[in-house]
Amino acid sequence: MSAVRGSAAELVEQIKRKAPEYLDLLTAVTISEFEKAFDAILGKAISLLETNKKNFESLGEEGLTAVLAAGLSIPGLTVTQETNSNGHVDITIEADYCSPARKKLGEAKIYDGPQYHIDGLQQLLGRYTTGRETRGLLIAYVRKPNISGLIEKLREKLDEDLPMKQKGKTEDHILNWSFISTHVHDCGDDLQIGHIGCNLHVA
Repeated sequence: MSAVRGSAAELVEQIKRKAPEYLDLLTAVTISEFEKAFDAILGKAISLLETNKKNFESLGEEGLTAVLAAGLSIPGLTVTQETNSNGHVDITIEADYCSPARKKLGEAKIYDGPQYHIDGLQQLLGRYTTGRETRGLLIAYVRKPNISGLIEKLREKLDEDLPMKQKGKTEDHILNWSFISTHVHDCGDDLQIGHIGCNLHVA
C-alpha cells in the first residue's frame, strides 16, 4: 500500500513540475480557484497568438479562434467551435474532470470599435448563455495600433452605458488589456464576462 501511495505522490509531483496549470484546474474546488487556474491557461494561449501574429495576419475571426481553441486544448479541457447553445457560439470550453462540471462560452471579434464589441456581448449574454456557465469570454483581436488605449476607451464606454444590465463599473482582470464586467442575467443571477484583448497589430 505504501508503494502505491508513493507512486501517487510521485505522479502529483511530476504533474506539478510539468503541468502546474492542469493540476490547479483539476484540483479547483471553488469558482475563484477554477477561474485563476483557467486564466493562466488563457494567458498562454493569447500569448501564443500574439507572438505569432505575423503568421496569422491573413486569418479572419474563425481562423484566429481555431488557433486560440488549439492553444486552450490541454488534458482536462475540451474546446470546441461553433457548438450549439441557443445558436452557434464561437467557442465552448468544458472542464472534463471538475466536480461540479464547469463550462465556459466565448465570443471572439476582430476589434472594430466599442459598438461591435458590445454587439458580441449581446450575443453572448442575450442569446447563448443559459446561466449555468462560469465566467464568459469576449475576445477582442486588436489589429489596430495602441491596444492599451483602445481597450481603455472600450472599458469607459461600458462603464458609461452599462449594457446588458451591467452592474456598476468594470473591474481589472489579471491579464493585460483585459477587464471583467458583471451583468444581471435573465436567469436572475449575476454573471461575469472577461473582456480579453489580444494584440495582433503588425506594424
